[in-house]
Amino acid sequence: MNLSFSQCHYRYRSRRTSVLENFSYELESGLTILLGPNGAGKSTLLKLAAGLLNPDRGSITLGDLSSTTRAYRKRMAWMPQHIAPVPGLTTREYVAYLGWLKGMRKAHAWEQSLAALGNVDLLEQGNQKVTQLSGGQLRRAGLASALVHDAEVVLLDEPTAGLDPRQRRVFRDVLSEVAARVPVLMSTHDVADLARESDRVTVVDAGTVRWHGGPTDFLALAPGMPESEAAEAAYLAVLDGTPAGRTGR
Repeated sequence: MNLSFSQCHYRYRSRRTSVLENFSYELESGLTILLGPNGAGKSTLLKLAAGLLNPDRGSITLGDLSSTTRAYRKRMAWMPQHIAPVPGLTTREYVAYLGWLKGMRKAHAWEQSLAALGNVDLLEQGNQKVTQLSGGQLRRAGLASALVHDAEVVLLDEPTAGLDPRQRRVFRDVLSEVAARVPVLMSTHDVADLARESDRVTVVDAGTVRWHGGPTDFLALAPGMPESEAAEAAYLAVLDGTPAGRTGR
């Protein structure tokens, strides 16, 4: 089953202009990196996909399930930009609790929380109060919470923010394993973040898909650039309109 947006419109009541307008998009298998400047609509797109917001018009579906249904939301794993720890809970209790909120049985959520913490290299902090975790550790706890239940789509909003190089490496390894099983859509401000390891790159600006394709085609938008600079140059080329209308595959 594919996650699909069809002719979606969305506007926050506090804004005069729409964040998304006539937005259509389909998430493919593997890992898709979502790029775009501030205000481009990345976080709104992910919240709509997670079922946290409903489109004003249009539809978002997973197979025959609408994003407005509980059955749809149970199939989504969602990690927001800002992780809110629950005071009084240990890290393992926190992960298990969020699994329970997704509909898991308490015993099963408790059992799976250990595996989820192991996947993000956080087992040693399992009995530590979640409010005592460092910023990077808290983000990994958020990722464990997103992975604890058997979701069919994983949505991650800026998950690598605050991680040091070693933690990023752990995260990349975990993400590669997850993306081999289910589609993953991950937003980031770091244009080089996982560019070589992703299956697809999507660039959005002003609520519109400006470019979508494979990482090799994406980096080819900046021919002759050193590898360390190619991703940023390609991203800027898309925003500047150099490859306007082009879609790589």
